[in-house]
Amino acid sequence: MLFYSIEEILWMLAAAMMVDWIIGDPKWLPHPVILIGQMIKTIENRWYGKSKSLGIWLIVVVLLLTTISTSIITFGLQFIHPWLGYIANVWLIAATIAIKGLKEAALLVYTPLKHGDLSDAKKYVGYIVGRDTDHLSEEEITRATVETVSENIVDAVISPLFYALMGAAPLAMLYRATNTLDSMVGYKNDKYEHYGWASARFDDLLNWIPARFTGFLIVVVSLFNKNFNSLRAWKAIQQFAHQHPSPNSGIPESAVAGALGIQLGGRNMYEGIVSERARMGVALRDLNRNDILHSIHILNGVSVLCAGGILCGLLFNYL
Repeated sequence: MLFYSIEEILWMLAAAMMVDWIIGDPKWLPHPVILIGQMIKTIENRWYGKSKSLGIWLIVVVLLLTTISTSIITFGLQFIHPWLGYIANVWLIAATIAIKGLKEAALLVYTPLKHGDLSDAKKYVGYIVGRDTDHLSEEEITRATVETVSENIVDAVISPLFYALMGAAPLAMLYRATNTLDSMVGYKNDKYEHYGWASARFDDLLNWIPARFTGFLIVVVSLFNKNFNSLRAWKAIQQFAHQHPSPNSGIPESAVAGALGIQLGGRNMYEGIVSERARMGVALRDLNRNDILHSIHILNGVSVLCAGGILCGLLFNYL
């Protein structure tokens, strides 16, 4: 059998989430996203130009190669033995999810902040954001980290699971390739404004439904924690999300800001150039380093809801 039933896909999703929670991304294993990034860079070096048409060809070639190679691996192993196919799917789907990695990256910033070490905190936050970090205060470091965790609940959790549910590892990896393209060439600068246009727009398209579902899940998670406010999260989405330059990122960011009673967005610097971002949420209090932990709790809560939904789907399938 070349195609999977919904029951098989749900079991693979459950196993992939477990793999990511426990193992994450081991350094000793070759990571598919690194290989995708190398492919993108190779194609760009050979096939770059300041035109939208070349950018469209870039995304077509990368997505075709990614999807075809993933399909050959998973279906080829399944042809040898069904369990080999399942294992390949679980590993590849887990590689598109980054719950553990996102949590660890945020904690790398939080730990030095807790001990008053701004130098290390600036270094580690520089690993996860593109803005200049040399002159950030503790509050600005916290804001950058909370924004990153909030936005990546979509990219690192909901979207990969959403596309894996529809098409197992091949579609999950197609999404991850799109997201990698956006992170590498989807910039509005002189070099990539036209060449990266297709990558940025297609990433927006693929994240459209998952981002809105993520906003809903953040509201639900906020119902079960006394430190969060679900009504404020919902109202913040309605009031602020559309002001974000991204059609998707503003939803989880404003939801987290509303849930915590803080304000995200504002003044950032990129290579010495000031950029004013729309502000998300109403600042009922100042940001503090514990908000990094709160954002991790929201990430964990959303992940648990997803796992619960998968298990409920399996249970319903057996009834």
